[in-house]
Amino acid sequence: MITTLPDFPWDLLAPYKEQARQHAGGIVDLSVGTPVDPTPEIVRRALVDAADAPGYPATYGTPELRDAVAGWLIRRLGIEADPAAVLPVIGTKEAVAWLPTLLGAGPGDTVAFPELAYPTYDVGARLAGATPRAVDGLFSLGPETPKIVWINSPSNPTGKVLPAEHLRKVVAWARTRGAIVISDECYVELGWDAEPVSVLRPDVCDGDHRGLLALHSLSKRSNLAGYRAGFITGDPSLVAALLEIRKHAGMIVPAPVQAAMTAAFGDDAHVEEQRARYARRRAVLRTALESYGFRIDHSEAGLYLWASRDEPCWDTVKALAELGVLVAPGEFYGEAGARHVRVAITATDERVDAAVARLTA
Repeated sequence: MITTLPDFPWDLLAPYKEQARQHAGGIVDLSVGTPVDPTPEIVRRALVDAADAPGYPATYGTPELRDAVAGWLIRRLGIEADPAAVLPVIGTKEAVAWLPTLLGAGPGDTVAFPELAYPTYDVGARLAGATPRAVDGLFSLGPETPKIVWINSPSNPTGKVLPAEHLRKVVAWARTRGAIVISDECYVELGWDAEPVSVLRPDVCDGDHRGLLALHSLSKRSNLAGYRAGFITGDPSLVAALLEIRKHAGMIVPAPVQAAMTAAFGDDAHVEEQRARYARRRAVLRTALESYGFRIDHSEAGLYLWASRDEPCWDTVKALAELGVLVAPGEFYGEAGARHVRVAITATDERVDAAVARLTA
């Protein structure tokens, strides 16, 4: 099975990273999008206070964690979710990679995902032995019925936001065919020019979570990428089935991390502070890129600018590396990204300002 996996794409970026490092002012790494700002004090304190954890943690998560998540869902996203339908995961990347397998996809099944998408959707289908299908819309599938349909709004890499009416059509289409819809909503609190909408919101699914799952992460909104902390929610029967498998497999979020998650989902102030940081970086980077000759497409939400100079993406990567600025080639996310690059807004203010100075010199 391992031989069916694609090459790890980030390895291809290594020579350009080395080139960017040679710049006199040092590298400005805007490629991966890893958080660089401090983990909030309220979260770190909760982690430390829970550090004495000699016993096994609960795969299901503590009641306090599930209650905190349910409170966050109604407060921030307008979703009525039963705490019993909340399942913590060890970072959402592992969930994306293993959900097709855990949901019973296999040979003969199709897993559909956007033609421009996070590469792990494809990897997850391959790990399950299913057929990955990158599509530009569900009508591209014709009469085919996929086992799973992935949606991602706000999108990684493009930052595109799917409106509620579009999501309603996806849900209705999937329900007529018995497909499971999994919505990756990791950037949902980072809307800039449009309001991201959850697939579980009542006006999208008529208050019925049947056949629907949503993934949420603390990596971006709370600077917790190093903690590996996220959750799945949605259809109670699907969540219960996932819980049983994860209990058998030992897929358990550590107890101190569960305590940290509880604190993070109970506090909105640190999210607003982080949003303000990203808003400032996004604004100055966008202006600088446009002044350099880039067109910014979509980029309505999330932590990336989807930029193009209407040239092959690797030519753009090389040109920016010569300025000491590293970005991700759009081809990493599908053939449709061949003339774009993804520019992360997650570097420090000092590094972002360095990039702006080089782009506008």
